[in-house]
Amino acid sequence: MSTVAGIFNSSAEAENAVEALRTAGIAEDRVSILTPGTSGQQLDEVPTTETEQEGMGKAVGGVVGGALGVAGGLQLGAAAASLLVPGVGPVLAAGLIGAALLGAGGAATGMAAGGALEDSMAEGLPHDELFVYEDALRRGRSVVLVVADDDVSKGIARDLFKEAGAESVDAARDAWWVGLRDAEEAEYTVDGGDFGADEPVFRKGFEASLHPRARGRAYDEDAERLHECYGAECEESAFRHGYERGRRYQGELLERHKG
Repeated sequence: MSTVAGIFNSSAEAENAVEALRTAGIAEDRVSILTPGTSGQQLDEVPTTETEQEGMGKAVGGVVGGALGVAGGLQLGAAAASLLVPGVGPVLAAGLIGAALLGAGGAATGMAAGGALEDSMAEGLPHDELFVYEDALRRGRSVVLVVADDDVSKGIARDLFKEAGAESVDAARDAWWVGLRDAEEAEYTVDGGDFGADEPVFRKGFEASLHPRARGRAYDEDAERLHECYGAECEESAFRHGYERGRRYQGELLERHKG
């Protein structure tokens, strides 16, 4: 089981993609939409719960269970939630995997949605890609996620996203890095570092710090997970430097977009 994502320039394009997926036979409980913006009234109507944790998503309203009609006519037998995501802003998460993913840092709605996921779906949450989705949402774009049970449904989703003009996660990730690269290279070379040689490892460290489990944690606090994921590579100076730079980047986003 794997997750296929398409990034769209508008919510209308994302909704059209959802309709195409439904027509192609993709089960609606395998589809989620993340789209930026929600009304002030929606955000004000439901009080924030006291069980949330700082760091990822702050649930300001949500429903788990029941069938709800939302973007693209998607019938959610699963979940829909208005989330105020730090560093991103208000987001409508329609569908179980979207609500669970954005709530991965401890938001009440995310925990509830995550608990409703099948074990195989929960294990397949694309945590490593979350920062790419956040960047897209921050730029006013929408994300459609499909949980593919097999290679056939995976291929259908990929083909439909391509036909609909979606940007792939890999392309969005590379574009995101291109936007940061010059500044990171300049900073890295101040002390004589060879960015050309160290960039791949540095970038791994940078992205590793943006994983939901890493948010707000220093390198030493995250060392066990890092060794599990990256082995000895995470002990390299370039990786640690990238990790710390990624932490600073995340902190600056939170500060810039707070409130």
